[in-house]
Amino acid sequence: MFTGIVEEIGTIRGISKGPDSAKLHILGSRVLEDVRIGDSIAVNGVCLTVTTFGEGAFTAYVMAETLAKTNLRDLRPGSKVNLERALRLGDRLGGHLVSGHVDGVGTIAALEKYDIATVVTVQAPPQVMKYIIKKGSVAIDGTSLTVVDFDQDKFQVSLIPHTAHATVLGSKKIGETVNLEADILGKYIERLLQGREEQPNKNSKLNLEFLSANGFL
Repeated sequence: MFTGIVEEIGTIRGISKGPDSAKLHILGSRVLEDVRIGDSIAVNGVCLTVTTFGEGAFTAYVMAETLAKTNLRDLRPGSKVNLERALRLGDRLGGHLVSGHVDGVGTIAALEKYDIATVVTVQAPPQVMKYIIKKGSVAIDGTSLTVVDFDQDKFQVSLIPHTAHATVLGSKKIGETVNLEADILGKYIERLLQGREEQPNKNSKLNLEFLSANGFL
């Protein structure tokens, strides 16, 4: 698990490609301070396992499923990536709970400046949009952000200067892709409601109407 608070921007030093996989060689510093083989590090919001490390870099394998469903497939030597070590129990949760399992890939549709802030519009697939709510949380390339507004297939977030500087989002351009992970709480609520529909409890008052009336939807 992660928090969506990016620790540093790393750089792809090299990529070794297999028939259906890839091995990433990633330059970093802060995330390597206490690293061990087998540790999890989120790379652009994707949970990867450290296989080797040393000399200011680490390696991690990316399987076919991950390449197919994330923007890691677009990385090249020199690409910048967001890096975050796994959450430790007892740490402050500055963002929200992020699993590192990407739900879909979005596209930067618009960038607008409002005083010090940059409002980013992201076009997103249905499997992500169904969990998007105003003032809810979403992870974009592993960065925890708050949804400002949304419509049928797009949503907006606002970047303060610190976030723009400390993450790769500050250098994204219109048309570039981003990894998206919806708030895990919405997924659990959805699954709970599905279970109740499959095996309804007539005495329970928890349903879509109740959640909507009380501001949960």
